[in-house]
Amino acid sequence: MTTCMVGWAHSKFGKLENHDVESLIVEVASEAIKDAGVAPEDIDAIYLGWYNGGFSRQDFGSSLVMNGIEGLRFKPSTRVENACATGSAAMHQAANYIESKQGRVVLVVGVEKMTATPGPEIGNILLQASYIKEDGDIEGGFAGVFGQIANGYFQKYGDQSDALARIAAKNHKNGCENPYAQMQKDLGYEFCRNISDKNPVVAGPLKRTDCSLVSDGAAAAVLTDVDMALSMPKAVAFRARAQVNDYLPMSKRDMTFLDGCAHAWEQAHERGRTSLDDLSFVETHDCFTIAELMQYEAMGLTEKGQGAKALEEGWTEKDGKLPVNPSGGLKAKGHPIGATGVSMHVLTAKQVRGEAGGIQVKDAKLGGIFNMGGAGVANYCSILEALR
Repeated sequence: MTTCMVGWAHSKFGKLENHDVESLIVEVASEAIKDAGVAPEDIDAIYLGWYNGGFSRQDFGSSLVMNGIEGLRFKPSTRVENACATGSAAMHQAANYIESKQGRVVLVVGVEKMTATPGPEIGNILLQASYIKEDGDIEGGFAGVFGQIANGYFQKYGDQSDALARIAAKNHKNGCENPYAQMQKDLGYEFCRNISDKNPVVAGPLKRTDCSLVSDGAAAAVLTDVDMALSMPKAVAFRARAQVNDYLPMSKRDMTFLDGCAHAWEQAHERGRTSLDDLSFVETHDCFTIAELMQYEAMGLTEKGQGAKALEEGWTEKDGKLPVNPSGGLKAKGHPIGATGVSMHVLTAKQVRGEAGGIQVKDAKLGGIFNMGGAGVANYCSILEALR
């Protein structure tokens, strides 16, 4: 345990018409630095998680944070990208920097501005996170990719529409208590389960309520080594972290099981000397409800093909034996690509400190995070616990 989060900030997620990428970065970076009680001059390095991919014409962004925080000038700053796991990639790179003793204080910012881009173009940009040689012509963009995955899972294990609707309803209910969430509305199981004008089929068996939201937003964190963290007002430590990458082509994998997710969890538990039973809750990557369902199986909550059991028995509810996505997840909170992983870490840090407000899980001690880039390609796990 040599890296800790000692300050953080989180913007509202949603359609933020009065913000561009630069203003989002500067806002959360300023708030996180203030929250940590350090000066900009104390920062040794900066990591920016930003996917972009065409959402913004401004593509070179590692120094944007300096435009509003003069004390960061001349600090090393690096942009990190790993598809939808971009935010966690930035967090892990910051931890690597600290643990290699290159510096003691690192600022991480995750950001995305998506809503100013026309809908069809958004689909094309997100599809770049697939293997274009094989998947570039899939209809429906990335929803089409996960529609295919859902079809394959349904063919192997039977119709899982009930389970997907339960995931969507659970996460939207949880999101009602999250002030940062883009959608704070309890849609209910029946609405999520049935096809309607307001909930049409999007791709394969996936309906609109099975798909995460197009969002703008940002989150930031200040990380230090454990010795410095213990002298600060709050400290949330990485008990463990792991990154696993899998093949990019889906044709090279069995897409009814997320092997990379399973390996990432296995490594994180081994390094943290933990098991799934030790976790108080999990924030996981529900870019589509089928992804959350399959992640239950990959993390070992159920056997293969039995993820629905966790929902039927209420295990993943906020008061269940392993609450999953008490924040509302990507489904309700929103999914600004580069900000998502940093958001997961910030909200998990608040949970283990008992400061999560309406989304607080009772007696939360250890929080698990799983952030996924692409269709199970870039897989990041973190396990956080409060030191003070």
